[in-house]
Amino acid sequence: MQMTDRDEERIAEGRFGRTVVLLMSLGFFAILACGIAAAIAMLRSQDRYSWVAHTYEVERAVTGTRLAVEEMRSARRGIMLRMGPGMQDNYEAAVAALGNHVAEIRTLTRDNPEQQRNVVEMARRVARFDAMIRRSVGPDADLGPEAEEERQRAAAGVVGVSEKMLAEERRLLAEREGQLQFAIRLFFVVFTAAVIVLVVVAAGSILIIRRYTRELVKSRAALRLLNEDLEGAVRERTIDLQRANDEIQRFAYIVSHDLRSPLVNVLGFTGELEAANKVLGAQVERIESEAPELLSADAKLAAQEDLPEAIGFIRSSTQKMDRLINAILRLSREGRRSITPEPIDMTAMATGVADSLRHRSDELGAEIHVVAPLPELVSDRLAVEQILSNLTENAVKYLKPGRPGRIEIRGRREGLRVLIEVADNGRGIDPRDHDRVFDLFRRSGVQDQPGEGIGLAHVRALAYRIGGTIGVRSALGEGAVFTVNLPVKFNGEQGTLT
Repeated sequence: MQMTDRDEERIAEGRFGRTVVLLMSLGFFAILACGIAAAIAMLRSQDRYSWVAHTYEVERAVTGTRLAVEEMRSARRGIMLRMGPGMQDNYEAAVAALGNHVAEIRTLTRDNPEQQRNVVEMARRVARFDAMIRRSVGPDADLGPEAEEERQRAAAGVVGVSEKMLAEERRLLAEREGQLQFAIRLFFVVFTAAVIVLVVVAAGSILIIRRYTRELVKSRAALRLLNEDLEGAVRERTIDLQRANDEIQRFAYIVSHDLRSPLVNVLGFTGELEAANKVLGAQVERIESEAPELLSADAKLAAQEDLPEAIGFIRSSTQKMDRLINAILRLSREGRRSITPEPIDMTAMATGVADSLRHRSDELGAEIHVVAPLPELVSDRLAVEQILSNLTENAVKYLKPGRPGRIEIRGRREGLRVLIEVADNGRGIDPRDHDRVFDLFRRSGVQDQPGEGIGLAHVRALAYRIGGTIGVRSALGEGAVFTVNLPVKFNGEQGTLT
């Protein structure tokens, strides 16, 4: 099965839409990934920063123990040199500070078993060092070289444990700084990848949109040229149709006019035949009374029955033909009439139509109701009035016997169009005849009303001339609704509809 241009266009539009959605999805996921990576990196960075700060706090506390040890040693020398009672207070303050630092280290490193062992070792060595210092300043102090060397080893032990603890914290600091740098690098990698994806998506989107835009511009240019050609073709076709319509109107007028002359002759000779038939009938009656043997049965039948019947058929046919010719002439004159758009008060017009038919509707027991207000429009007054009059008159003519007639004239506006409806509860129209009733000389249903089948054809022709259409909704026995669809503003037969 071969695809049409419209199918190919739909496929291309679908492909373009899917591509744009895919690119937008990629861009969205890239931004989402970048955001998630940034959040993770930020959280990890905050965590690593807190651990780095924690390491610095441990180092500060460990360094504080070393300073406290030095202050204890300085205060001992001051006590030994009798530098005043304040040296003992300085010593006690240094011991207290050392104890506080050890307690702080124990608290800060409670999650690190290695450091906890080091803290225990430091506390033991601090207690031993403090005891040795206190003995060295007492009344029974041992101030020999060996005792001094032992005190130096005790101080060095405290310093050694602090060095060990500082080394552990430096190791942890290097590890945590490495993790922090990894988190930062991971963030920049993801961010760079997201930026690359966004750039690729943006470039791809721009290329696809530019390509689609170029194709769209080409299509619009081609469509504009096509429309220009189409407008020219429509204009030429309209002129041709107008010319053909004018020719048809002139032809109908000429034919109808030329047919009337022989028809007048036929009507005249029919009158003479009727007069002659009266004379002949009187002569037949005279012969029948005076010399019946001279009058045959066939001659009597021809004079008294066949000839009057034939003359009657000729007269009725010529009268019908005269009505048809008059109708054609009326349609021809209407077709040549200039259309003059003007503002129309549809409520007043419908009320006038209803009043003009009030006498006939009252005789038939029917009611004509105008649903006011009707929407106003700009169109040819005479054409609209003839349309409304013909439809309302038809509704009055074809009421259903035995049912009180109700005819309703209503209207509404839909966008730039006005819909005028003439609804009745009459006989209705067979759905098979909905289109036929608008044809010239075509009628539907029981033919018990006078007419030539011209009214609805005339209505449709008038509606077409003022830019409208007409349709019917009906079923047998359920009434009918004739709907006339007209432009709100008609600017003339060669103008535009708005």
